[in-house]
Amino acid sequence: MTFKIRTFKFRMLISRILSSRMLFFRFCFVLIFGGCLIGRFAGMPSMAWAEETPTHILFLGDSITAGLGVELENAYPALIDDMFNDMLKDMLEEKGPRVKIINGSISGSTTAGALSRLKWFLKVKPDILVLALGANDGLRGLSTHEMSQNLERTIILAKENGIRVILAGMQIPPNYGQAYSKAFREVFALLADRHDLAFIPFLLKEVAGNPLLNQADGIHPNRAGHKIIAETVFPYLQAQL
Repeated sequence: MTFKIRTFKFRMLISRILSSRMLFFRFCFVLIFGGCLIGRFAGMPSMAWAEETPTHILFLGDSITAGLGVELENAYPALIDDMFNDMLKDMLEEKGPRVKIINGSISGSTTAGALSRLKWFLKVKPDILVLALGANDGLRGLSTHEMSQNLERTIILAKENGIRVILAGMQIPPNYGQAYSKAFREVFALLADRHDLAFIPFLLKEVAGNPLLNQADGIHPNRAGHKIIAETVFPYLQAQL
């Protein structure tokens, strides 16, 4: 009887030892396999890092930038978006600049509403602001001094929030008077110089006054005109990326 009890205890002891060894081997396996996985993926970025955060480009303009009279996809901000996408496809491994275009333009707007509109769009955290306002100020013969102040307040707010500003200059016909036309044109150049901004001297370069590139009103660009504006603005955006 005593022999059977000892035999039973011995078997239990062996069983425990074997179980402990199995747990030990399993533990070693987990360590080794886990180490292999860590070694395999240590150099790989997480999905959050692998996906590049796009650069947000905000356009604040009037009916020209809003694309009045053409389909939205034919307005120059949308064409610029297409140009970036095409450039991205042409680059090896698609490691070019990824952008997100936000067109915050409103037909009929003047520089008076620029500051409040930028405040509203700060929630999308724009990286670059294309400020393309002033045409309606000029067409209405509004004060160039007030226009300058409106634009400057907007520029200052943008820079305080780390937004890079591209200022788009405008011109008005000489029939508004040489003095007013000159003062109007100089507002943009002076602001660009004062705040060290990327400056497009004339947004409608090669488009203004050309009946083939404008709609019947002679003011708003047609599809062909928007294409030329996109080609004018695109290099300035490229330089900011």
